[in-house]
Amino acid sequence: MKRTIPRSLVSKALNQTAEPNGNDDEAKADAAPASAAAAFKGAGSAWKAGALAQSQAAVEQGRAQLVDDILNGRHELQVAPEQVEDPIGSDRRDDWMAQDAFQTLLKSIEINGQDTPILVWPEDPNWKPDPLNPTDVSGVRFIMLTGRRRHAAAKSLGLKLRAILAPPDKRDAENTQFEMLFLRFRENEERENLSAFERLLAIGEMYETLHASGEKTTAVAFASRIGVHESIVSRARAVFAARDQILNAFKNAYEMSFQDLQKAMASLEGKPRKQVKKSAQKLTAKRKVGGRNLSLTSENGTLSIKAASVPLSQDKLEELSDLIADFLVKSKEGSPAD
Repeated sequence: MKRTIPRSLVSKALNQTAEPNGNDDEAKADAAPASAAAAFKGAGSAWKAGALAQSQAAVEQGRAQLVDDILNGRHELQVAPEQVEDPIGSDRRDDWMAQDAFQTLLKSIEINGQDTPILVWPEDPNWKPDPLNPTDVSGVRFIMLTGRRRHAAAKSLGLKLRAILAPPDKRDAENTQFEMLFLRFRENEERENLSAFERLLAIGEMYETLHASGEKTTAVAFASRIGVHESIVSRARAVFAARDQILNAFKNAYEMSFQDLQKAMASLEGKPRKQVKKSAQKLTAKRKVGGRNLSLTSENGTLSIKAASVPLSQDKLEELSDLIADFLVKSKEGSPAD
């Protein structure tokens, strides 16, 4: 509430001061109202100074809170598309800007504006907003994390971007490259389904980035970390490693299902298709020799002779072998040339 001094009291004090007389007692009495007026005047000035200081402190506190909110992603910024760099690029197909989904988004932003802010962090890890004007970020460079299609649409339409900063713990992470890839993957998983090929590429890239940084991890631990089933990790790594081959060999790679991609990978790796085994043809000839049975069998190029109760000596066995060998030689000579 604003404090004021009544006009009547001020006027009385001024009148008393303007009419001095020689009587000391009367002078002291006349001086009393003047002293009261001066006292009131001094109290008002002190109150105003205190109120001003209090207001200034509140403004400074509000600015400090705004700085903290900006740094922790709780307050949006208005950023020109040209201020945002994109070092990791999109995890979508190369021609994503020509796809119907992007054209629909472009039209929506043109009519309704940008619904969801993009996620960025400052190029300079030590950057802080100006404490006197925290929302003025002109000239500040930012790194793109999520929102590439919104960024492209705003740039095409000549609009500023709504942006928020990623949490500080992500910016200060030991492996910032992995954190950037993971933030990109998580948003695309939540906002719009990736194709099988795009999803496997993204997972494979994250794994290889983590591995290249020297961080030891198992497929099970990695799958748990990014929220996918462990069985997909090995497939994702294989697809990421062979991505160029797949794109060159299969023009519809982005439309392929997981099963189609597995077949494509098998064909690129030169894995032989399972041969259907042909049933072996078994030939048999039987003869009756006196009271004995003679059986000759040919199967898969193997000749077998079976005769029960034939006590052959070594000489007789040699003689039989010569007969069979002579027969086989003549059979080959009479067969068509290879």
